[in-house]
Parts: sequence; structure tokens; C-alpha cells
Amino acid sequence: MSEVRPLFSIITVTYNARLTLPPTFDSVREQTCDLYEMIVVDGASTDGTVEMLRSCTDVNLRWISEPDKGIYDAMNKGISMAQGDYLIFLNAGDRFASAETLQMLADAAMDHDFPGIIYGQTDIVDSRGRVLGPRHLRAPETLSPDSFKEGMVVCHQAFVVLRKIAGFYNLKYRFSADYDWCIQCLQHSRRNHYVDETIIHYLNEGMTTANMRASLRERFRIMCRYFGPSPTILRHLKFLKRYINRRCSSASPNKQ
Repeated sequence: MSEVRPLFSIITVTYNARLTLPPTFDSVREQTCDLYEMIVVDGASTDGTVEMLRSCTDVNLRWISEPDKGIYDAMNKGISMAQGDYLIFLNAGDRFASAETLQMLADAAMDHDFPGIIYGQTDIVDSRGRVLGPRHLRAPETLSPDSFKEGMVVCHQAFVVLRKIAGFYNLKYRFSADYDWCIQCLQHSRRNHYVDETIIHYLNEGMTTANMRASLRERFRIMCRYFGPSPTILRHLKFLKRYINRRCSSASPNKQ
């Protein structure tokens, strides 16, 4: 076990997030582990988000508010600001699953000699923080770049990356640069560690959800780039079947 304690850079990008940012802050503040810095990159909000940030007295909070070129440009700014050993991206409205989550991640880092990537499971929550159920793709116990042939098998927020192996997001992708980024991080990671716990509560109201078709088109292009066009087309036939089965299952009436 390493005696060096990891520092986590928790990065949140915001735009007009006055109502959704407080639950994320509360989730971070309630952590029993204090090995973190909180970085907020705001895109020049006009709804009171900036005033709320100004009023925060958290000693481990740093923030900026300025126009950006989109969410991934803002995330790149967060990476540039980060001083921690690991990067964690939490969107406004997302939460850690429990007050012990950060300590669990710290223990995993120290017990396994600082693996390149630490990851776990994700539950979907509504705007009130109520758990709606697990994410439809379950994170696998063994993770490699090829795992992402099956799609975004690990939620971006539950994908904790050693900062020194993390590059920047490719800004030519507007909606799925996180998918491309995860694959690149895995290509540079020698070891990955799976935490068999739900570590993130993900608010199901993100930009990618609102722009699903554009996101899927981008992801298809990224898959073709990494895994080849023909295998990607064949795999998407399986994805279509999986999607139809999921929709049929969710539309079925509950059994009494």
C-alpha cells in the first residue's frame, strides 16, 4: 500500500447552473475524505451562478467565469487548472453516491499503486436526486480500449483518470469528445482498477441527452476511427436490437 495520499481534482463546468450546482457542491462538501480541490469552469453565466460562486467560502474551491467554445473547451480549461493526481468530472446536478465515495477512491489508489484509471458503476437520478435505476450499460470488471467497442461502457463521471496520462478533449467533436477522450486515456493507462460500487449519481438531463442524434453520429465516426468501419456497422445492428429491447421493456406495464 502506498503511503502517498492522492489529491483529486473535481472539475465541474457550468453555464446558467444556479439551480443544479448546489446539490453537486453539497455532495462534495459531505465527503469524509478531504483530499480534493474543487474547480468550477463557468461559461459566463447570467442567471446568478457567478454571484453564487463569489459567495462560496470553500478554501479548496477555485473557479473562473468567461466565455468558452463549448463544454469540452471548458473541460480543457479545467484540466489546465488542475493540480491533483486524479481528475474527476462532475456535471452540475451530478453527485457522489455516498459520503464515503472519495475515501473509497483514495483507498483504491493507494492500495493499487496509483492505477491509471479507477472506475465504477453509475445510477441515474432525477432533478430531486431520486434514484431512477442503474445506468443501462454496466461497467465491466476488466477495462481496455476495446471495451468501448460496445459504446460508452463507463459513465464519464465514474471514470477517474490519473492526470499525468490525461490529454485534452478533441474540440472537433461537439457532443462525444468524452467518448474519444476515455479511449485515449485507456490507451495510455498501464493498469485500471474496478471498484465494484456505485460511485456516481448522474443527473439524466445533460447536453448529450438533449442532442442525442448528433452525439450518436459523432460516436459512430469515433468508433470507425478506432475500431474500423465494417465492424462498427455490424456492431451497430446489435446496438439497435439492444435499444429496441430496452424501449420495449420500459414501455411494458408493471406487473401487479
